[in-house]
Formats: sequence, structure tokens, C-alpha cells
Amino acid sequence: DPSEGPPSPAEFMQDEPLGPLSPLVKEEEEEESASPNAFLQKSLEPAGNQAIPPFTLSESDVRPPRKRRTTIAPKPNCRLNLWSLMKNCIGRELSKIPLPVNINEPLSFAQRIIEDLEYSSILTAAADCDNSLEQLAHIAAFTVSSYASTTARTGKPFNPMLGETFEYDYTDGVERGWRALSEQVGHHPPETAMHAEHKEWMFWQDYVMGSKFRGFYLQIIPQGHAHLIFRRTGNHYLYKRAVMSTVNNIVVGRLYVDQSGEFDIINETTKEYCHIKYHPYSIFSREEAKKVTGVVCDSHSIPRYFVFGTWDKQMQFAKIRGNFAPFVSTAKRVNYPTETPIVAWQRNPLRPAADTMYGLGEFACSLNEPEEGVAPTDSRQRPDQRLMEDGDYDSANGKKLELEEKQRASTRARGAAGERIGKQQG
Repeated sequence: DPSEGPPSPAEFMQDEPLGPLSPLVKEEEEEESASPNAFLQKSLEPAGNQAIPPFTLSESDVRPPRKRRTTIAPKPNCRLNLWSLMKNCIGRELSKIPLPVNINEPLSFAQRIIEDLEYSSILTAAADCDNSLEQLAHIAAFTVSSYASTTARTGKPFNPMLGETFEYDYTDGVERGWRALSEQVGHHPPETAMHAEHKEWMFWQDYVMGSKFRGFYLQIIPQGHAHLIFRRTGNHYLYKRAVMSTVNNIVVGRLYVDQSGEFDIINETTKEYCHIKYHPYSIFSREEAKKVTGVVCDSHSIPRYFVFGTWDKQMQFAKIRGNFAPFVSTAKRVNYPTETPIVAWQRNPLRPAADTMYGLGEFACSLNEPEEGVAPTDSRQRPDQRLMEDGDYDSANGKKLELEEKQRASTRARGAAGERIGKQQG
């Protein structure tokens, strides 16, 4: 764990670049290279010079302030031999294997993807920036914040049914003031799309999740893109979902999650970018655990800001003093002299009893709160997920099998209908 007190920028610069991907990772990337469907991919292309629609709320849309729940019922004390369950899954794609709810958390991935907006106040702060390079530093902190909850959570989200949706309206919240919608748009591989809007910004992304169990650890390998547009300036940012999550000690020891990978956040408007690196944990390294560093560069690749912190606690950024050679991600890191750091994000503390609630924070606990008037396809309407949250695992497992069989029957029916149409057209 990091030592007490925030580290200095210099401490975060003492590192070697992440080397080439191992053959194992390359093999998995090839195996999981299924592209998102064409319709979704088209919908996620940059907006170019298109006008950004305003964020409007009619009187009927305005909701009175409401108090959302911040806790859920404690999970039951059910012993589970994880190895006996997972040993037959080695090397296989877990999304294709029926698994009991005992290894889940009471959230669907359609809800989990909207949990990325827990720290949406970072985007609101970024919207106020007149300096696009400083704005990039804030966005870098925002991308890191979405991984903060994983340090205390090892439960698997429910895989959404095809067509399952989740709508979260936070326009009654004074601090946030946003609304979001997600939908499961693909089944194999699992593919989720979401869109969120605020009076200052729009955010949308797609996420295709690949997962492989390797015996002692589980790898979650994402694909997808995220887009962010600020209404006042029109700055349009794009980045890939490229951070691999690894759940360790599946067989013996305490489960823990690590994040690793590199990606660029690109300002499509100005061609400025931020290169972000999640440093993989190693017992042989002296580096701080869960370390993240980033370099914000202008359109000529000249480093202007240094971003540093850990994905489980906080992120800071500092302006680089002086001019340096163009940034090269594969080169050895430079110890940039910086001005006084600014804290861009700090993790919300967990309640002392969070471990009895699947490691969920207060915001996550609110996502599956029952609400009247939601769509029939909304995740909060899933009976197996609701039964599991209520602690009735046996009934939840039975209902989950029933829903999965209905989905398989529906898939077979669509396939048969497609064959008939094809023969008629042929």
C-alpha cells in the first residue's frame, strides 16, 4: 500500500516504460478481436462539425430532489469452493459459461458501466477550464476514477440479457445533474453501449468484455471506445478502453485485483493528447502499488502537464516547467520539473461495513434501488438479480437458469426466422 501522504511528481517518474505485450496477451487479443456490430460502431464515430444538441429539460422532466439509498442488505454467509467451480473453466470465455449467482454482485453490467460517472464532478470541473491542456489532465483523472471501486470488489456483475437496459436520472442532484441510459446490444461477445448528458458535457461509450480464466488468475480484456464532448468549447475527446483487469489468487490466498495497460486520450479538436500508463503490480518492484502516470502533450507532442497518482486513492496533475523534446511513449521516462501539484480526484471513503455489502460504495448501492415507472427491460426489474440482493441465492439461481434458457430459445427462434427469410430472398 502507498505510504502516508501524497507522493511527489518525482517519485512517480522513476520508472521504466511498459515493455511489449507478452505472447499470452497477444494471443488473447487475437482471440477476443471480435469487432463491435456495424450499427454501434457507426453511432460511435466522432461528431465532426455537427452541432451539439442542447441539454434541455421540460417541466415534466424535472424531478423533485430524492434521497437515494446508500446501503443494501448484508450478503448471506454462504461458503463457496471457488476452485471446484472454476477448474473446468480454464482457458474458456466465461461469458459463455453458466455460473451461479454466488460469485456475483447484485448489479448488472448495464448498471456497472454507468457507475463510471460516480465522479462526474471531475467532468464539470473540466468544463470550466479555458486551457484545453489542463482540461485533458482533468479528463485523465476521470478515466482513472472508474477503476477505484475494483480494489474492494471481486464479485462478477450479472451479464445483461440482450436488450436489457438501465436508465439513471440524476438531474435532481444539485452536484451532478446528469442522466444516462445503457443497453446490452450484443450477446456473444457481451457488448454494452451507454450515453450520458449534462448541461456542460456529453459522454458516450461502448464496451465489449472478453474474459479468460487461466487457473490462478482471471483476466478481463476490454475493447471499446469512449467519447466526451464539452458543449461550451466543442472539444471532443476520444479514448480506447484498453486497461486489462486481473483477478489474482483464485485458488489460494486473498483475492485482489490489479490493473495494467496504456492508452491515449486524444482531443480530436486540437490534436492534443494525454498518454496514460497503469503500472502492473510486481512483488519484485519497488514501485508504488496501483500506480498510474500520464503525460499531457500539445499538438506537437511537447509535454506540458504531468499526471500521477494511484487508481484506488487519488490523482494529481502538475504543470511542467520549461520545454522538452517531443514525448515518446516507448522511451525511458523523463523526470520533469513541475509546479505545485493540484488534486484532480480523490476516492470517496467506503463505509466500515462495505465488505458485507459486496464491497459496494454508496453510489453503487443506489443503482439497483427499486424505482417505479422504469422500462420493463430495466436491470432493476431482473428477478434473479433482485432475489440475489435479497439473499435468496437458491431462488436466484433457479430464476437465472430460467431466464438464460428463454434467451437461448429466443436466439434460436431469431436464427430460424433469419434462415427462412434468406431462403425466400434467395
